[in-house]
Amino acid sequence: MFKLVSDSTTDLPESYFEEHNVEVLYLSCMLNGKVYNKENPISPEDFYKAIAEGAMPTTSQINPEEAKEAFERIIRNEKNILYIAFSSGLSGTYNAIRLAAEEIMEENPDVKIIVIDSLAASMGEGLLLDKAVRLRDEGKNMEEVAEYIESHKLNLCHVFTADDLMHLYRGGRVKKSAAIVGTIAAIKPMMHVDNEGKLIPLSKVRGRKKSLTELVNMMEERIGTYRTKNQFEPVFISHSACIEDARFVADLVTERFGYTDIRISDIGPVIGSHTGIGTVALFFWGDNR
Repeated sequence: MFKLVSDSTTDLPESYFEEHNVEVLYLSCMLNGKVYNKENPISPEDFYKAIAEGAMPTTSQINPEEAKEAFERIIRNEKNILYIAFSSGLSGTYNAIRLAAEEIMEENPDVKIIVIDSLAASMGEGLLLDKAVRLRDEGKNMEEVAEYIESHKLNLCHVFTADDLMHLYRGGRVKKSAAIVGTIAAIKPMMHVDNEGKLIPLSKVRGRKKSLTELVNMMEERIGTYRTKNQFEPVFISHSACIEDARFVADLVTERFGYTDIRISDIGPVIGSHTGIGTVALFFWGDNR
């Protein structure tokens, strides 16, 4: 047996982690002078309400000390740990986890910890974790699960569109001039997470409904041979305070590809601090990112 561990940036609901026996380490969000994390959570409704009222949140990664403390607690009961980490292209969390794992294994020769850089974010990381959960539950051992995830993680596709370009400007994803002009002209950026785990703008469309439809067009371009393989795989959609838009995309995915296992969840405060309100992200397995 082994313990599966991941980050709060998977944007999966707490009930998922409890149901599937997954340990979670939490990144922090600072909002209006308060720190929000596992001990002091904030609901998506309250978080996005604060943003709508002008709050500018910031985030902090997991540090090696926090990770080491978590590992020390876990190894009291389980000596084998598989950690699926937030993309190194977006955060230093992966490196912090890796350093902590190396220290723990040096101090405890009977412990084995495998840390995978997911090169994924939000429910993309969540979809990768979900695959690991299902492989574990099928009876695969830790090395088999790790090998599958490592060899297939670049088949995990992320496509996004955002409504609030100013938050993307704050995060360095678009230029300030483009954010201002785009906001005025209702121009919506289309983005994806690339093979280095970085969020990359790809194109622009005018109008919200067109941008949501374009997400499904981008899925069509990437899915390739996974079109039939995916019939038994879930599709994940995350959103920041725009559930109806997420449902619109889900309906288009079902209509075009026939998938029925589509799971929708809120973008949590850590990812949401950088996307703002109105982001919709679509995650699925495909031939290429």
